[in-house]
Amino acid sequence: MMKAFAIALVLALGCTAALAENDDDKVRETDMAKVTAALADLGCKDPEGVKKEQEGIYEIDDARCKMGTMDIRLDKDFSVILISRY
Repeated sequence: MMKAFAIALVLALGCTAALAENDDDKVRETDMAKVTAALADLGCKDPEGVKKEQEGIYEIDDARCKMGTMDIRLDKDFSVILISRY
């Protein structure tokens, strides 16, 4: 019985840690507005996904741009550091 409880506790703690990690890559609304403005300046819109990495870098997947579909990375000041076409 005690062994089953210990296993359940380990699983619960593991799930909680995984959920906490996912909260870190969520982009706040105010930051999302700045990301959207930076994309608009590049002629891009409608990204598939935007997430914030630990280093303060914003990763934008599959933004539809005038030059094609791009993956874009912005720094903490919302300046472009990488644009890649796949």
